[in-house]
Amino acid sequence: MAHYNTLFHDMLKFIPRHEFSTLEKQHSTGRKPRIFTRWNQFVHLMFMQLTSRVSLRDGIQCLSVRAKSLYHIGAAPVARSTFADANNSRPASFFEALFARTYQRCCSVAPQHKFRFKSKLYSLDATVIDLALSLFPWASFRRTKAAIKLHTVIDHEGYLPAFVAVSDGKTHEVTAARCLRLPKGSIAVFDRGFTDYALFASFHHKKLFFVTRQKKNALYKAIQRHPVNKKQGLTSDQTIVLTGVKSDLCPYPLRRIGYRDPETKKHYVFLTNNFRLSAKTIAGIYKERWQIELFFRWIKQNLKIKAFIGNSRNAVLTQIYVALIAYLLLCYLKFLSRIAVSLQNLLRIIQLNLFRTCTFQELFEPPPMKNNAMNTNQLSMSFA
Repeated sequence: MAHYNTLFHDMLKFIPRHEFSTLEKQHSTGRKPRIFTRWNQFVHLMFMQLTSRVSLRDGIQCLSVRAKSLYHIGAAPVARSTFADANNSRPASFFEALFARTYQRCCSVAPQHKFRFKSKLYSLDATVIDLALSLFPWASFRRTKAAIKLHTVIDHEGYLPAFVAVSDGKTHEVTAARCLRLPKGSIAVFDRGFTDYALFASFHHKKLFFVTRQKKNALYKAIQRHPVNKKQGLTSDQTIVLTGVKSDLCPYPLRRIGYRDPETKKHYVFLTNNFRLSAKTIAGIYKERWQIELFFRWIKQNLKIKAFIGNSRNAVLTQIYVALIAYLLLCYLKFLSRIAVSLQNLLRIIQLNLFRTCTFQELFEPPPMKNNAMNTNQLSMSFA
């Protein structure tokens, strides 16, 4: 009997097995597992993400009835205890490296950002995931609360997560931002929570650009004023130097732009070290920062990064990075197919057809109209 690949099988093809094996050797912990392999673990975790399984037992039982389909993927059913031990003991750094490799593959097919300039555009932010202190004591945040923080960099070419670091809830966003390595000439946009004059200076030294909002209590001195087009909502465009406490950490001139949103009538003041782009473009760049908020909301609503199947730090990190890989695979599939559906609808359709033996295009192609001429003739005769 001929075998036809399932949709789940075709999705996993986007991760080449030779790259997977290379990363597996680089993150080896000793003897290679003979029964429950790394690939088998990844297949189970990916299935739970794509189908939103509610628990470890739920995911194991649902996959056990698909043993024949798992065989063609290169996996097999596993005991719940074996799966739990693997998530706790096998380093999550492997899946972090796999996430980085998958992002590089997605970049090759991702669309360009919406602006005319060719520089890379990134958004920086962090989101907090609340945990139960009794179940996750290693993530102590406050006296009666536990939490972890996802420090994220979004690439606006396709709105892909380019970098994600997981820390405890007490780690400040600026601390993670100082460790970033962005391409030379890139533009990073972030909110006022990242305000740090030493960070601004580091962007200048690394020949990077930033766009952020100025705090209301910031002290500065205007040394030059530039004309603006008030019909575009712009109110000011100045060259300034920072004054006040810790201003010596950033002695370089900055650009201060005032903008009033025509819809909300709210006034914004932006700071940047980019003097080449127009003031209207700077305002548009900061508006694009909202995409990272949409990304946080999407993964929290559609992927399993708030309810975890393991309580150890390693198991939590493993589940988060596999969730991000699932997000990248969905984006990769959407970019290649060029189908005009939202990412959420795409995930919903895949959930219902994950083990269906068809191609991805067949899910969205309308069914063929058979015997169209015969049906038309019958309809004409019935009216007669």
